Amino acid sequence: MGSFVALVIILLAVVADYYWFDVDKKRWGWMKNWSKFSKGLFFIGFIIVSVLVYLGLSTQYL
Repeated sequence: MGSFVALVIILLAVVADYYWFDVDKKRWGWMKNWSKFSKGLFFIGFIIVSVLVYLGLSTQYL
């Protein structure tokens, strides 16, 4: 259950930052010429890497 909650928090943080907090496009502006497919691949990769880091750091507690 804890891993699922961490995944949801990471996902919500990235989505909120991209769509809501970054209204001036200063953090994500370098992606403005990317296609939707490329952006989707980037975010999926980011989420996968984040989950792997989380699981790697928490293996001793499982």
